[in-house]
Amino acid sequence: MKIGFVAMSGVRACDEELLQLGLTLPGFVERSKVIASLPSLGLLTLAGMTPAEHDLHYLEMAELDLSQKMQELLGTFDLIAISSYSAQIHEAYQLADLIRAHGVPVVMGGLHVSSLPQEAKWHCDAVVIGEGELSWLEVIKDLEAGSLQPFYGVSDAEFDLSEAPMPAFELLDIDNYNRLTVQTSRGCSHRCEFCASSVLLTARYKQKPAAKVLAEIDKIKELWEHPFIEFADDNSFVNKHYWKQLLPELKKRKIRWFTETDLSISQDPELLRLLRDSGCAQVLIGFESVSQPALDGLEMKHNWKANQVHTYLEAINTIQSYGISVNGCFILGLDDHDPTVFDQVYNFVDESGLHEVQITIQTAFPGTPLYRRMKAENRIVEDGAWQKCTLFDINFRPRNMTHRQLSSGFKQLSTRLYSDECTQRRRRKFKSRLREIVKARVAA
Repeated sequence: MKIGFVAMSGVRACDEELLQLGLTLPGFVERSKVIASLPSLGLLTLAGMTPAEHDLHYLEMAELDLSQKMQELLGTFDLIAISSYSAQIHEAYQLADLIRAHGVPVVMGGLHVSSLPQEAKWHCDAVVIGEGELSWLEVIKDLEAGSLQPFYGVSDAEFDLSEAPMPAFELLDIDNYNRLTVQTSRGCSHRCEFCASSVLLTARYKQKPAAKVLAEIDKIKELWEHPFIEFADDNSFVNKHYWKQLLPELKKRKIRWFTETDLSISQDPELLRLLRDSGCAQVLIGFESVSQPALDGLEMKHNWKANQVHTYLEAINTIQSYGISVNGCFILGLDDHDPTVFDQVYNFVDESGLHEVQITIQTAFPGTPLYRRMKAENRIVEDGAWQKCTLFDINFRPRNMTHRQLSSGFKQLSTRLYSDECTQRRRRKFKSRLREIVKARVAA
Protein backbone atom coordinates (compact mmCIF):
# COMPACT_ATOMS: atom_id res chain seq x y z
CA MET A 1 0.00 0.00 0.00
CA LYS A 2 0.97 3.60 -0.54
CA ILE A 3 0.69 5.40 2.79
CA GLY A 4 1.04 9.14 3.35
CA PHE A 5 1.92 10.72 6.69
CA VAL A 6 0.71 14.33 6.72
CA ALA A 7 1.91 16.81 9.35
CA MET A 8 -0.08 20.01 9.87
CA SER A 9 2.93 22.14 10.76
CA GLY A 10 3.47 25.84 11.21
CA VAL A 11 2.80 28.38 13.96
CA ARG A 12 -0.57 30.11 13.99
CA ALA A 13 -2.04 33.30 15.47
CA CYS A 14 -5.43 34.86 14.82
CA ASP A 15 -4.66 38.33 16.18
CA GLU A 16 -3.73 40.41 13.13
CA GLU A 17 -2.01 43.11 15.18
CA LEU A 18 0.21 40.51 16.81
CA LEU A 19 0.99 38.99 13.41
CA GLN A 20 2.08 42.41 12.17
CA LEU A 21 4.30 42.85 15.22
CA GLY A 22 5.94 39.54 14.43
CA LEU A 23 7.10 40.89 11.09
CA THR A 24 9.21 43.57 12.77
CA LEU A 25 10.41 41.89 15.97
CA PRO A 26 13.25 39.43 15.23
CA GLY A 27 13.29 37.87 18.69
CA PHE A 28 9.55 37.20 18.58
CA VAL A 29 9.68 35.03 15.48
CA GLU A 30 12.95 33.16 16.03
CA ARG A 31 11.56 30.43 18.30
CA SER A 32 8.34 30.33 16.24
CA LYS A 33 10.36 29.57 13.12
CA VAL A 34 12.17 26.78 14.95
CA ILE A 35 8.89 25.22 16.13
CA ALA A 36 7.36 25.56 12.68
CA SER A 37 10.26 23.70 11.09
CA LEU A 38 10.21 20.70 13.43
CA PRO A 39 9.03 17.51 11.71
CA SER A 40 6.31 15.39 13.30
CA LEU A 41 8.20 12.85 15.38
CA GLY A 42 4.94 11.00 16.09
CA LEU A 43 4.29 10.37 12.39
CA LEU A 44 7.91 9.45 11.71
CA THR A 45 7.71 6.94 14.57
CA LEU A 46 4.60 5.28 13.12
CA ALA A 47 6.28 5.20 9.72
CA GLY A 48 9.28 3.52 11.34
CA MET A 49 7.17 0.63 12.61
CA THR A 50 5.23 0.16 9.36
CA PRO A 51 6.05 -3.12 7.58
CA ALA A 52 8.74 -2.64 4.93
CA GLU A 53 6.59 -3.75 1.99
CA HIS A 54 4.57 -0.53 2.09
CA ASP A 55 5.42 2.60 0.10
CA LEU A 56 5.74 5.45 2.63
CA HIS A 57 5.72 9.22 2.11
CA TYR A 58 6.02 12.12 4.60
CA LEU A 59 4.27 15.38 3.69
CA GLU A 60 4.33 18.78 5.41
CA MET A 61 1.26 20.99 5.14
CA ALA A 62 2.56 24.25 6.63
CA GLU A 63 -0.14 26.03 4.68
CA LEU A 64 -3.28 24.22 3.60
CA ASP A 65 -2.77 23.47 -0.10
CA LEU A 66 -6.00 22.54 -1.86
CA SER A 67 -4.66 22.96 -5.38
CA GLN A 68 -5.69 20.54 -8.07
CA LYS A 69 -2.14 19.18 -8.19
CA MET A 70 -2.17 18.44 -4.45
CA GLN A 71 -5.59 16.84 -4.66
CA GLU A 72 -4.41 14.58 -7.47
CA LEU A 73 -1.33 13.62 -5.44
CA LEU A 74 -3.30 12.79 -2.31
CA GLY A 75 -5.77 10.80 -4.36
CA THR A 76 -3.02 8.30 -5.30
CA PHE A 77 -2.62 7.01 -1.71
CA ASP A 78 -4.24 3.97 -0.12
CA LEU A 79 -4.19 5.60 3.32
CA ILE A 80 -3.45 9.04 4.72
CA ALA A 81 -2.48 9.51 8.39
CA ILE A 82 -2.87 13.07 9.72
CA SER A 83 -1.50 14.56 12.93
CA SER A 84 -2.36 18.08 14.05
CA TYR A 85 -2.24 20.40 17.03
CA SER A 86 -5.43 22.11 18.19
CA ALA A 87 -4.67 25.40 16.44
CA GLN A 88 -4.54 23.67 13.03
CA ILE A 89 -7.23 21.08 13.64
CA HIS A 90 -9.96 22.78 11.57
CA GLU A 91 -7.56 22.90 8.62
CA ALA A 92 -6.72 19.25 9.25
CA TYR A 93 -10.42 18.38 9.22
CA GLN A 94 -10.86 20.30 5.97
CA LEU A 95 -7.98 18.40 4.42
CA ALA A 96 -9.31 15.07 5.69
CA ASP A 97 -12.74 15.80 4.19
CA LEU A 98 -11.14 16.57 0.83
CA ILE A 99 -9.03 13.40 0.87
CA ARG A 100 -12.01 11.20 1.76
CA ALA A 101 -13.98 12.79 -1.07
CA HIS A 102 -11.34 11.26 -3.38
CA GLY A 103 -12.04 7.84 -1.91
CA VAL A 104 -8.90 7.62 0.21
CA PRO A 105 -9.37 6.53 3.86
CA VAL A 106 -8.00 8.86 6.55
CA VAL A 107 -6.80 8.05 10.06
CA MET A 108 -6.16 10.83 12.57
CA GLY A 109 -4.22 10.87 15.83
CA GLY A 110 -2.40 13.15 18.24
CA LEU A 111 -3.22 15.09 21.38
CA HIS A 112 -6.27 16.94 20.07
CA VAL A 113 -8.12 14.01 18.57
CA SER A 114 -7.23 11.83 21.56
CA SER A 115 -8.97 14.42 23.72
CA LEU A 116 -11.95 14.81 21.37
CA PRO A 117 -12.25 11.54 19.41
CA GLN A 118 -15.96 11.90 18.68
CA GLU A 119 -15.38 15.33 17.12
CA ALA A 120 -12.55 13.99 14.98
CA LYS A 121 -14.54 10.96 13.81
CA TRP A 122 -16.84 13.23 11.78
CA HIS A 123 -13.88 13.92 9.49
CA CYS A 124 -11.98 10.65 9.23
CA ASP A 125 -12.43 6.91 8.90
CA ALA A 126 -10.48 6.00 12.04
CA VAL A 127 -9.28 7.79 15.16
CA VAL A 128 -6.21 6.64 17.08
CA ILE A 129 -6.56 7.47 20.77
CA GLY A 130 -3.53 7.77 23.02
CA GLU A 131 -0.04 6.57 22.15
CA GLY A 132 -0.09 5.62 18.49
CA GLU A 133 2.49 2.83 18.75
CA LEU A 134 -0.07 0.68 20.57
CA SER A 135 -2.55 0.70 17.68
CA TRP A 136 -0.78 1.45 14.41
CA LEU A 137 -0.03 -2.10 13.28
CA GLU A 138 -3.64 -3.05 14.00
CA VAL A 139 -4.77 -0.13 11.82
CA ILE A 140 -2.60 -1.39 8.94
CA LYS A 141 -3.81 -4.96 9.36
CA ASP A 142 -7.48 -3.95 9.39
CA LEU A 143 -7.06 -1.70 6.37
CA GLU A 144 -5.52 -4.56 4.39
CA ALA A 145 -8.46 -6.75 5.40
CA GLY A 146 -10.98 -4.05 4.46
CA SER A 147 -12.27 -3.83 8.03
CA LEU A 148 -10.99 -0.49 9.33
CA GLN A 149 -12.52 0.27 12.73
CA PRO A 150 -13.76 3.73 13.79
CA PHE A 151 -11.64 3.93 16.97
CA TYR A 152 -8.35 2.40 18.07
CA GLY A 153 -6.66 2.59 21.46
CA VAL A 154 -7.77 3.75 24.87
CA SER A 155 -6.57 6.77 26.80
CA ASP A 156 -5.24 4.85 29.82
CA ALA A 157 -3.13 2.29 27.92
CA GLU A 158 0.65 2.60 28.30
CA PHE A 159 3.32 2.02 25.66
CA ASP A 160 6.66 0.68 26.85
CA LEU A 161 9.42 2.91 25.45
CA SER A 162 11.82 -0.02 25.56
CA GLU A 163 9.91 -1.22 22.50
CA ALA A 164 10.11 2.14 20.70
CA PRO A 165 10.69 1.76 16.94
CA MET A 166 13.33 3.68 15.03
CA PRO A 167 11.67 6.78 13.50
CA ALA A 168 11.81 6.88 9.70
CA PHE A 169 14.08 9.92 9.45
CA GLU A 170 15.03 8.82 5.95
CA LEU A 171 11.61 10.00 4.71
CA LEU A 172 12.57 13.62 5.38
CA ASP A 173 14.16 16.08 3.03
CA ILE A 174 16.85 17.09 5.54
CA ASP A 175 17.49 20.41 3.77
CA ASN A 176 14.05 21.61 4.93
CA TYR A 177 14.91 21.48 8.63
CA ASN A 178 17.25 23.36 10.95
CA ARG A 179 16.97 20.67 13.64
CA LEU A 180 15.54 17.19 14.12
CA THR A 181 13.79 15.75 17.15
CA VAL A 182 14.61 12.76 19.33
CA GLN A 183 12.56 11.70 22.35
CA THR A 184 14.14 10.33 25.52
CA SER A 185 11.06 10.39 27.78
CA ARG A 186 7.34 11.01 27.99
CA GLY A 187 5.39 12.70 30.74
CA CYS A 188 6.36 15.13 33.47
CA SER A 189 6.26 14.80 37.22
CA HIS A 190 4.94 18.37 37.66
CA ARG A 191 1.68 17.84 35.73
CA CYS A 192 0.77 21.52 35.44
CA GLU A 193 -2.90 22.39 35.00
CA PHE A 194 -2.39 23.98 31.58
CA CYS A 195 -0.08 21.37 30.05
CA ALA A 196 -1.21 19.93 26.72
CA SER A 197 1.85 17.82 26.05
CA SER A 198 2.57 14.11 26.44
CA VAL A 199 1.07 14.11 29.95
CA LEU A 200 -2.25 13.77 28.11
CA LEU A 201 -1.04 10.51 26.58
CA THR A 202 0.67 8.91 29.56
CA ALA A 203 -0.18 8.79 33.26
CA ARG A 204 3.44 8.32 34.35
CA TYR A 205 6.91 9.58 33.56
CA LYS A 206 8.81 7.03 31.50
CA GLN A 207 12.22 6.83 29.91
CA LYS A 208 13.43 5.42 26.61
CA PRO A 209 16.52 3.18 26.92
CA ALA A 210 19.69 5.18 26.28
CA ALA A 211 20.85 2.70 23.64
CA LYS A 212 17.76 3.45 21.55
CA VAL A 213 18.30 7.21 21.90
CA LEU A 214 21.90 6.89 20.73
CA ALA A 215 20.87 4.67 17.83
CA GLU A 216 18.43 7.35 16.67
CA ILE A 217 21.11 10.03 16.84
CA ASP A 218 23.51 7.79 14.91
CA LYS A 219 20.88 7.32 12.21
CA ILE A 220 20.36 11.07 11.97
CA LYS A 221 24.11 11.55 11.62
CA GLU A 222 24.08 9.20 8.63
CA LEU A 223 21.71 11.68 6.96
CA TRP A 224 23.13 14.91 8.40
CA GLU A 225 26.81 15.06 9.36
CA HIS A 226 26.54 17.83 11.96
CA PRO A 227 22.93 17.86 13.16
CA PHE A 228 21.24 20.05 15.71
CA ILE A 229 19.01 17.88 17.91
CA GLU A 230 15.96 18.99 19.86
CA PHE A 231 15.03 16.47 22.52
CA ALA A 232 11.24 16.29 22.37
CA ASP A 233 10.75 15.78 26.10
CA ASP A 234 8.43 17.63 28.44
CA ASN A 235 11.07 17.62 31.19
CA SER A 236 14.30 15.89 30.23
CA PHE A 237 16.30 15.69 33.46
CA VAL A 238 13.86 14.11 35.90
CA ASN A 239 16.12 11.05 35.98
CA LYS A 240 19.52 12.65 36.41
CA HIS A 241 21.35 9.34 36.81
CA TYR A 242 20.10 8.29 33.36
CA TRP A 243 21.48 11.48 31.82
CA LYS A 244 24.82 11.22 33.56
CA GLN A 245 25.25 7.90 31.77
CA LEU A 246 23.95 9.23 28.44
CA LEU A 247 25.77 12.57 28.24
CA PRO A 248 29.33 11.19 27.82
CA GLU A 249 28.03 9.19 24.86
CA LEU A 250 26.42 12.30 23.39
CA LYS A 251 29.78 14.06 23.69
CA LYS A 252 31.32 11.41 21.45
CA ARG A 253 28.73 12.18 18.75
CA LYS A 254 29.82 15.83 18.57
CA ILE A 255 26.33 17.23 18.20
CA ARG A 256 24.69 20.46 19.33
CA TRP A 257 21.37 20.15 21.07
CA PHE A 258 18.48 21.77 22.95
CA THR A 259 15.88 20.52 25.40
CA GLU A 260 13.24 21.47 27.98
CA THR A 261 13.78 21.05 31.69
CA ASP A 262 13.02 22.52 35.08
CA LEU A 263 15.48 24.56 37.12
CA SER A 264 16.50 21.66 39.37
CA ILE A 265 19.51 21.18 37.08
CA SER A 266 21.00 24.33 38.62
CA GLN A 267 21.56 22.37 41.83
CA ASP A 268 23.72 19.70 40.16
CA PRO A 269 27.18 20.99 39.10
CA GLU A 270 28.23 17.58 37.76
CA LEU A 271 25.21 17.46 35.48
CA LEU A 272 25.82 21.01 34.26
CA ARG A 273 29.44 20.18 33.38
CA LEU A 274 28.30 17.13 31.46
CA LEU A 275 25.63 19.15 29.65
CA ARG A 276 28.17 21.76 28.58
CA ASP A 277 30.73 19.20 27.43
CA SER A 278 28.16 17.17 25.46
CA GLY A 279 27.07 20.08 23.25
CA CYS A 280 23.99 21.40 25.04
CA ALA A 281 23.43 24.86 23.57
CA GLN A 282 20.29 25.90 25.40
CA VAL A 283 17.66 24.72 27.85
CA LEU A 284 14.09 25.96 27.88
CA ILE A 285 12.62 26.36 31.37
CA GLY A 286 8.97 27.06 32.15
CA PHE A 287 9.15 29.64 34.93
CA GLU A 288 5.51 30.53 34.10
CA SER A 289 5.40 33.53 36.47
CA VAL A 290 7.65 35.58 38.75
CA SER A 291 4.86 35.82 41.34
CA GLN A 292 4.53 33.13 44.00
CA PRO A 293 0.74 33.62 44.38
CA ALA A 294 0.28 33.13 40.61
CA LEU A 295 2.18 29.83 40.77
CA ASP A 296 0.32 28.56 43.81
CA GLY A 297 -1.88 25.65 42.75
CA LEU A 298 -0.64 25.64 39.16
CA GLU A 299 0.59 22.06 39.51
CA MET A 300 -1.89 19.25 40.05
CA LYS A 301 0.21 17.12 42.42
CA HIS A 302 2.42 19.52 44.35
CA ASN A 303 3.58 23.12 44.45
CA TRP A 304 7.19 22.73 43.37
CA LYS A 305 7.45 25.81 41.15
CA ALA A 306 5.74 28.06 43.69
CA ASN A 307 8.24 26.90 46.28
CA GLN A 308 11.19 27.56 43.95
CA VAL A 309 10.33 31.05 42.71
CA HIS A 310 12.70 32.69 45.20
CA THR A 311 15.61 30.77 43.57
CA TYR A 312 14.86 31.80 39.97
CA LEU A 313 17.56 34.47 39.63
CA GLU A 314 20.30 32.38 41.20
CA ALA A 315 19.33 29.31 39.16
CA ILE A 316 19.48 31.23 35.86
CA ASN A 317 22.87 32.67 36.75
CA THR A 318 24.24 29.25 37.71
CA ILE A 319 23.07 27.48 34.55
CA GLN A 320 24.28 30.21 32.22
CA SER A 321 27.65 30.33 33.98
CA TYR A 322 28.36 26.99 32.28
CA GLY A 323 27.84 28.53 28.85
CA ILE A 324 24.37 27.01 28.50
CA SER A 325 21.85 29.69 27.61
CA VAL A 326 18.44 29.67 29.25
CA ASN A 327 15.23 30.34 27.33
CA GLY A 328 12.84 31.46 30.07
CA CYS A 329 9.13 30.90 29.44
CA PHE A 330 6.38 32.98 31.04
CA ILE A 331 2.60 32.66 30.83
CA LEU A 332 0.50 35.82 30.90
CA GLY A 333 -3.08 35.79 32.11
CA LEU A 334 -2.85 33.38 35.03
CA ASP A 335 -5.66 33.87 37.51
CA ASP A 336 -3.58 35.89 39.97
CA HIS A 337 -2.21 38.18 37.26
CA ASP A 338 -3.36 41.78 37.02
CA PRO A 339 -2.06 44.55 34.71
CA THR A 340 1.11 44.92 36.79
CA VAL A 341 2.35 41.54 35.56
CA PHE A 342 3.76 42.91 32.31
CA ASP A 343 6.23 45.22 34.04
CA GLN A 344 7.05 42.43 36.51
CA VAL A 345 8.08 40.09 33.70
CA TYR A 346 10.04 42.75 31.82
CA ASN A 347 11.96 43.80 34.92
CA PHE A 348 12.70 40.21 35.88
CA VAL A 349 14.00 39.36 32.41
CA ASP A 350 16.21 42.44 32.43
CA GLU A 351 17.56 41.72 35.92
CA SER A 352 18.05 37.99 35.39
CA GLY A 353 20.28 38.17 32.32
CA LEU A 354 18.21 35.55 30.50
CA HIS A 355 19.66 34.90 27.06
CA GLU A 356 16.26 34.19 25.54
CA VAL A 357 12.67 34.71 26.65
CA GLN A 358 9.37 33.27 25.47
CA ILE A 359 6.03 34.77 26.50
CA THR A 360 2.67 33.20 25.82
CA ILE A 361 -0.95 33.74 26.82
CA GLN A 362 -2.62 31.21 29.08
CA THR A 363 -4.42 28.76 26.79
CA ALA A 364 -7.07 26.23 27.75
CA PHE A 365 -6.31 23.31 25.45
CA PRO A 366 -8.94 20.57 25.18
CA GLY A 367 -8.27 17.62 27.44
CA THR A 368 -6.38 19.65 30.05
CA PRO A 369 -7.49 20.25 33.64
CA LEU A 370 -7.36 23.99 32.84
CA TYR A 371 -9.91 23.57 30.05
CA ARG A 372 -12.24 21.59 32.29
CA ARG A 373 -11.99 24.21 35.04
CA MET A 374 -12.49 27.14 32.68
CA LYS A 375 -15.48 25.36 31.14
CA ALA A 376 -17.03 24.73 34.57
CA GLU A 377 -16.49 28.38 35.52
CA ASN A 378 -18.11 29.55 32.25
CA ARG A 379 -14.93 31.40 31.28
CA ILE A 380 -14.41 29.97 27.78
CA VAL A 381 -15.39 32.74 25.38
CA GLU A 382 -16.05 30.60 22.30
CA ASP A 383 -16.13 26.87 22.87
CA GLY A 384 -14.72 24.89 19.97
CA ALA A 385 -12.70 27.83 18.60
CA TRP A 386 -9.63 25.63 18.53
CA GLN A 387 -7.96 27.94 16.00
CA LYS A 388 -7.36 30.27 18.96
CA CYS A 389 -5.34 27.63 20.85
CA THR A 390 -2.16 29.24 19.57
CA LEU A 391 -0.62 30.46 22.86
CA PHE A 392 -0.90 33.99 21.41
CA ASP A 393 -4.69 34.47 21.21
CA ILE A 394 -7.21 34.92 24.03
CA ASN A 395 -10.25 32.68 24.30
CA PHE A 396 -11.03 32.94 28.01
CA ARG A 397 -12.16 35.56 30.52
CA PRO A 398 -9.22 36.65 32.70
CA ARG A 399 -9.95 36.92 36.41
CA ASN A 400 -8.09 40.09 37.44
CA MET A 401 -7.95 42.11 34.24
CA THR A 402 -10.06 42.65 31.16
CA HIS A 403 -9.62 40.96 27.81
CA ARG A 404 -8.40 44.29 26.41
CA GLN A 405 -5.86 44.76 29.19
CA LEU A 406 -4.41 41.28 28.65
CA SER A 407 -4.28 41.72 24.89
CA SER A 408 -2.71 45.18 24.88
CA GLY A 409 -0.36 44.35 27.74
CA PHE A 410 0.89 41.25 25.93
CA LYS A 411 1.55 43.20 22.74
CA GLN A 412 3.33 46.00 24.54
CA LEU A 413 5.50 43.51 26.45
CA SER A 414 6.27 41.72 23.18
CA THR A 415 7.36 45.02 21.63
CA ARG A 416 9.67 45.73 24.57
CA LEU A 417 11.15 42.26 25.01
CA TYR A 418 11.59 41.34 21.35
CA SER A 419 12.88 44.62 19.99
CA ASP A 420 16.24 44.26 18.32
CA GLU A 421 17.79 46.53 20.95
CA CYS A 422 16.51 44.48 23.90
CA THR A 423 17.34 41.16 22.26
CA GLN A 424 20.90 42.22 21.52
CA ARG A 425 21.33 43.64 25.03
CA ARG A 426 20.36 40.29 26.57
CA ARG A 427 22.82 38.45 24.39
CA ARG A 428 25.63 40.90 25.11
CA LYS A 429 25.02 40.49 28.83
CA PHE A 430 25.20 36.73 28.48
CA LYS A 431 28.51 36.85 26.62
CA SER A 432 30.00 39.44 28.94
CA ARG A 433 29.05 37.49 32.03
CA LEU A 434 30.47 34.30 30.53
CA ARG A 435 33.78 36.01 29.76
CA GLU A 436 34.01 37.19 33.35
CA ILE A 437 33.39 33.68 34.65
CA VAL A 438 36.00 32.14 32.33
CA LYS A 439 38.60 34.71 33.42
CA ALA A 440 37.85 34.02 37.08
CA ARG A 441 38.17 30.28 36.59
CA VAL A 442 41.48 30.68 34.76
CA ALA A 443 42.80 32.96 37.49
CA ALA A 444 41.81 30.48 40.15
